[in-house]
Amino acid sequence: MGGRTADKPPRGPAQVRTTWQRTAVLRVLAGCQDFVSAQELHGLLAAAGSGVGLTTVYRALRDLETAGRVDVVRDDAGERLYRRRVSDGHRHYLICRCCGRSQPVASEVVEEWADRVGEGAGFAAVQHTVELTGICADCLPTVDNGEPPCRSAPTRHGDYRTHSNREET
Repeated sequence: MGGRTADKPPRGPAQVRTTWQRTAVLRVLAGCQDFVSAQELHGLLAAAGSGVGLTTVYRALRDLETAGRVDVVRDDAGERLYRRRVSDGHRHYLICRCCGRSQPVASEVVEEWADRVGEGAGFAAVQHTVELTGICADCLPTVDNGEPPCRSAPTRHGDYRTHSNREET
């Protein structure tokens, strides 16, 4: 399966210059409940009347990721998906394989384990990827009744995409 955990940013997030484009990207991301692709984000910006180009969206997302302001996961096709980080620190997510709803989970145990394994092997600056996927409570009844596992079709590439109208539980 494709990765569905937040790529860990470098320690000590860098500061990025505030630009109207980055502000627009963060504002639109703040309205998204779940992860979105750069193309989806560009479409949302265009629908809101913003003149931010797709290349600028990619550049802003890269800078915001470096600064620790967004979380990044990868879908089954390897495409990077973005979500505004609501707090400091690295996060892991549990993502529904049907509807794409994402929910942050406590990750202290994983972080401590990764650091301990790295130190024990003589490594520094260890990064990790942890996949946590499942079927959420809203989608589970259809699976239990023998129906196809997703009431709503994935939005693209057969991945478990997000729906911005879904709420975290």
